[in-house]
Amino acid sequence: MVKAVVGACWGDEGKGKITDMLAEDADIVVRFQGGANAGHTIVNDYGKFALHLLPSGSFNRNVTNMIGNGVALDIPQLVSEIEEVVSKGVPRPNIVVSERAQVLMPYHRLFDQYEEERLSDRQFGSTKSGIAPFFSDKFSKIGFQVWELFEDDRLKEKIENVLEVKNLMLEHIYHKPLLKTEEIFATCKEYAEMIKPYVIDSVTFMSKAVKEGKTILLEGQLGSLKDPDFGIYPMTTSSSTLAGYGAIGACIPPYEIKEIITVVKAYSSAVGAGAFVSEIFGEEADELRRRGGDGGEYGATTGRPRRMGWFDCVASRYGCRVQGTTAVAFTVLDVLGYLDEIPVCVGYEIDGEVTKDFPTTARLERAKPVLKVLPGWKQDIRGIKTYEELPENCRKYIEFIENELEVPIKIISNGPARHDIIRR
Repeated sequence: MVKAVVGACWGDEGKGKITDMLAEDADIVVRFQGGANAGHTIVNDYGKFALHLLPSGSFNRNVTNMIGNGVALDIPQLVSEIEEVVSKGVPRPNIVVSERAQVLMPYHRLFDQYEEERLSDRQFGSTKSGIAPFFSDKFSKIGFQVWELFEDDRLKEKIENVLEVKNLMLEHIYHKPLLKTEEIFATCKEYAEMIKPYVIDSVTFMSKAVKEGKTILLEGQLGSLKDPDFGIYPMTTSSSTLAGYGAIGACIPPYEIKEIITVVKAYSSAVGAGAFVSEIFGEEADELRRRGGDGGEYGATTGRPRRMGWFDCVASRYGCRVQGTTAVAFTVLDVLGYLDEIPVCVGYEIDGEVTKDFPTTARLERAKPVLKVLPGWKQDIRGIKTYEELPENCRKYIEFIENELEVPIKIISNGPARHDIIRR
């Protein structure tokens, strides 16, 4: 059985917690795309963790956690994360890395930073983790797969060829110091030693796991609206955030993905630039940000304050639709318990007309939210374990959202910890 856990909107929905919880019954958890440019915050018996590359099954002893071929593999970051969780008392995770995963090179971060500097006020709000330059190189066929780190002669020659172009860009576009083949080669050999214990033939590994009927979780990064095809392009990430890409990024047959659990937040938040129709500002946003998440709504990777907004039915329904959602996990519902009334965005007004369909970017940027106000429940719902125990207005809020999403809400998160969960 293969299940995918993915995000409905901008990311920051709580996918890490849901994956961590579902991993209790899993054999394998696979990160299938993205890189260290976004984090998954997890609270469990070991403490609070912000994972960036480590799969969220890393706290479960019986789980094999794989970095799939679709990931931007930042080797020092991965090794650092492994050592960090172990230093906090977590048993050493069982980690494997696809030999076909591509390596985030040391210069990718530099080019990310330099390009944002060049763009100035037109920048994309990058986390400067090197992701856009990495994927640009991958699809320009000048990237480096893990196995290449162990082929010395081939590696050095390829670095020389790649740096011919990189140094022209550094000299004439960015006016920055040039890169040296010997230094990049030495760094790659350090990377090789660091990653060597984890490298596997992931194609054979996953084929065997599927044949043996293993329970496999595919863990996505960010959400539908950050997808380069279906998101708020160009203010997106550089790899597909959709469950469908899990078949590629983890190397499994697409027909094996039987469940797609899309994580949907009970309100909206986003890190980075781009259209955000239901966004709120001022004290209203500050209070929701302070109360949100576990310790407030701040990016797990950047620490930046998240942009806040009310629940967006248009964006969330669209996000579920492009994911192919079979069930929704509804998170941070407990945060809304302070509100007398809860606004919800049920439509977009664009050029004088109201639509419930999510538009492309130019029209999206002109959209104004059409709000419906629902009654709050004015109660702390943490600790409640059954759906029937929830306050009536809380259940009505869930059922209203479920009707708008057109997908069943089967998991409700009412607190930050692993078992703050209500199943329907």
